[in-house]
Amino acid sequence: MPDSIAIMPVVLNLETVEFTDEQFYRLCQSNRELQLERTAKGELVIMPPVGGTSGNREAGLIGLVWLWNQQTGLGKVFSSSTVFKLPQGGDRSPDAAWIKLNRWASLTAEEQEKFPPICPDFVIELRSRTDALKPLQEKMQEYLNSGLRLGWLLNPQDEEVEIYRPNQTVEIVKFPVTLSGESVLPGFVLNLPL
Repeated sequence: MPDSIAIMPVVLNLETVEFTDEQFYRLCQSNRELQLERTAKGELVIMPPVGGTSGNREAGLIGLVWLWNQQTGLGKVFSSSTVFKLPQGGDRSPDAAWIKLNRWASLTAEEQEKFPPICPDFVIELRSRTDALKPLQEKMQEYLNSGLRLGWLLNPQDEEVEIYRPNQTVEIVKFPVTLSGESVLPGFVLNLPL
């Protein structure tokens, strides 16, 4: 499906519906062909698939973080198929995520197997042509509210990146730019555009 076809996510308001974490997990397991998320506000989001350009960019980003992690051994890398149960609400799937090894090891085997109840230390969200910017910015705020240490919202359409850090104003930087993993991913560098 080309990126130029606008397929928006379907958002269902579940505020007045009792929907436990276990029920959400079972719903996702019963509908593996769908990418489901749940916002901190209690909305169920059915995400559309991405096109080839976005899928290729996402794979490249995950590959770069994975390669850096292979060299450093500092944590665990996760793909966009991973749902994280965020401590301050929401069940979210970043396009790429990384968790420091000791934090990952603090989870039980069952917690690691299901939707890990932890916020990644680092996330990347990649805006595809069909993504509205505001929901992605709200998603980044959910990560920050749950303990995110560094996050990048890559926006190729506007040729910029939004950098999210705790207790700081969002920094917006235009392409071309070289991003640093700072103290969260020491030595990691990403050159944009991809």
